Amino acid sequence: MGDEKAFRIYSQLLLHTHLVTRDLSCDKFLYYSDHIDRGDMWNNNQYQKRLQTHGDLGERMSKAFLDLFLEGYEKLLIIGSDCMELNEAIISKAFDMLSIHKVIIGPSEDGGYYLLGMTTQFPNIFENKEWGTPSVFADTVQDLQSAGIMEGRLETLKDIDEEKDIPASLLQLIRNENPS
Repeated sequence: MGDEKAFRIYSQLLLHTHLVTRDLSCDKFLYYSDHIDRGDMWNNNQYQKRLQTHGDLGERMSKAFLDLFLEGYEKLLIIGSDCMELNEAIISKAFDMLSIHKVIIGPSEDGGYYLLGMTTQFPNIFENKEWGTPSVFADTVQDLQSAGIMEGRLETLKDIDEEKDIPASLLQLIRNENPS
């Protein structure tokens, strides 16, 4: 699709994630891969900005959860920025479900997940995964079941990993941004 188009789509996905999370009444953490941008759209008073650790996706998520549990948080959710179907109501529902379940998962149609919530650290669910493959959700559920943990599940949503996943509405928006 080209770098320019991919960047415009990525920018729209970040904007969507920002709109979905900005009014949530909870502490919000934003994890950057390389450097923290204090001047971006993510208000420094609403979002606590941190750097991710090194390692694969599982190691980075595990470390983020661990750090925040060690800081005293009791209910944590992690979301990606590649799901246009995610909304504030789904995130609120996930937080509510953490009152009943130790783990909440929002599966994505491609076999991964768009949201993961926990009330305590379960590091094994981040280990031995082929991240970005269709087996991630099933492997995570298997790890939980092996540990005797029954997860709560949210509705299955579509995330955007490949060009074929991009909704027509987003493609149209991108075309309108830069008509040619």
